[in-house]
Amino acid sequence: MFLVFLLLWIIFNGRVTPEILLTGLALSAALFAFCCKFMGYSIKKDTRAIKLLPMVFQYIVILIVEILKANRQVLHFIVSPQYQVEPRIVHFTSGLKSELARVVLANSITLTPGTITVSLEGSEFYVHCLDRDFAEGMEDSVFVKLLEEMEAVK
Repeated sequence: MFLVFLLLWIIFNGRVTPEILLTGLALSAALFAFCCKFMGYSIKKDTRAIKLLPMVFQYIVILIVEILKANRQVLHFIVSPQYQVEPRIVHFTSGLKSELARVVLANSITLTPGTITVSLEGSEFYVHCLDRDFAEGMEDSVFVKLLEEMEAVK
């Protein structure tokens, strides 16, 4: 976070001189110390965020791939009038510990065409699926596995 403060100081000043750099170092250090003392910030949060960054990028790529696959399936339902969809509501319990991970999972499910997270209460998910094919394996999907790995990072 210290480096972010310093980088922002340099960007906002528009030039780098010894005076600006020294002033930026002092102000960044003071702001960083303030955040650590009064706002509950710790350096561990920085290291955890850096460790999680590759997993976040991997999650985004997987989400985009899953959205594209689901788009193709929904398009198949639309252009194949002989196919009868079988909508259903799926209930499953997730082993995710943090509320953030559960909300990210719920939003990922909703972003994927053909599925909508109807309810999320604690670890209980209720998901409406356009067809039974979408309902299979939802509780142990790649999203859940990757979010569990992210939660395990310390």
